[in-house]
Amino acid sequence: MAEAYHLLGQIYFKGKKKPQEATEALLHALKLKPAYPDALNDLGEIYLAQGKAAEAEQTLKRAIEVDPKHEDSYLDLARLYEGQRDIPAAVATYQRLLSLKPTNADGLFGLAMLHEVRGENKTARELLGRLTKANPGHADGWYQAGRLAERNNDLLEAAYAYRQAILAKPNLVDAHYNLGFIFRSQNKPTEAEREFLEVLRYRPEYAEAHMNLGVIYTSLNKLEEAEQEYEKAVALKPDYAEAHYNLGVFYELHRKDMPRALAQYHKYRNLGGRDDRVERIIGTAGR
Repeated sequence: MAEAYHLLGQIYFKGKKKPQEATEALLHALKLKPAYPDALNDLGEIYLAQGKAAEAEQTLKRAIEVDPKHEDSYLDLARLYEGQRDIPAAVATYQRLLSLKPTNADGLFGLAMLHEVRGENKTARELLGRLTKANPGHADGWYQAGRLAERNNDLLEAAYAYRQAILAKPNLVDAHYNLGFIFRSQNKPTEAEREFLEVLRYRPEYAEAHMNLGVIYTSLNKLEEAEQEYEKAVALKPDYAEAHYNLGVFYELHRKDMPRALAQYHKYRNLGGRDDRVERIIGTAGR
């Protein structure tokens, strides 16, 4: 009978989005079966969704008391502490979970992100390494591993991690973008072009990808394509100072069109951009 009310609570909350009715059903289930960890966990999740932190904490702790191996309750409790910015309590809760289930993907990922927030990138990278070893298809784990490796200037490791993230989730746009940026920095224009085009396949409005394609096409002397990409970048994101600067340089050096270059340089400066060469050009033109 308790199980039926638990199921009814799940239907009300997750299916019909009726938290009040869901709460009543779960409380009825717990009245019939007080030591019911799944019902306690679901009730705690409803309290979390309603912003009732104290009730959620109490209920989730009760679920863990009833079943010390209830993984979802540890996860929800850790996230509650994260939401309260009680990082030490969140870390301790994730650690308790991982002591019970060392390969729990959400626990490893959540704890890694908390260590990153604390500036403990070495520990974060170790945790992400454990995560991706145990869960090779964890796209977010690979992506975050790539970010941290790139931040540490380990570009080969970062590129490998981004590739793995893309294998796990081909439409992970930020992994394509970051991998493209690494290829561009390594002077691999063909590989960079491929990744930025993948970005735009999934998100045509991504101005930064258009701008980077403009840089790549300029380096390959594909001037028509370069101009189109720069113009798309500033059209999509008019306050994108770097794109205005690059378009100005393009007009100046590759089209020999100083009026159009000056227009872009003025926009660049008005958006807060600062460049001594641009200042001299604008100053000279104003005399």
